[in-house]
Amino acid sequence: MPVGPVVRDDETAAFFDGTARREFLLQHCADGHVSSPHAQQCDTCGDTRLIGSPASGGAIVVSWAVVPGRPTADGPGSSTILVVAELVEGPWWWSQIVNADPATIQTGTPLRVAFRSYSDQHEVVPVFEIV
Repeated sequence: MPVGPVVRDDETAAFFDGTARREFLLQHCADGHVSSPHAQQCDTCGDTRLIGSPASGGAIVVSWAVVPGRPTADGPGSSTILVVAELVEGPWWWSQIVNADPATIQTGTPLRVAFRSYSDQHEVVPVFEIV
């Protein structure tokens, strides 16, 4: 299953501007607390004056599931690995692991952020690869 078509709106525009530059933007408050990309206020102190800054790109597997692909005339379709990843900075992100054998994944497997797009007309989104 490829990364599905994703379309921006006003609330996601800054995030997708970042992913187009191959940056995974996290929200930071003036006190240095880190919140998820979609946070409207700091998860720790409640400050609403947040600034997007690039994440390091590192993460680990918290949980995952394998979705079997639809069979094709040539045999079984390719599976999709869905993941809940904990970013090095703390927030969790739900996405896919690409270019990996599902049998090699376990809780704590180190990951790095990569970027994919469904097509040239759709947004670039963060996915993960095994380190």
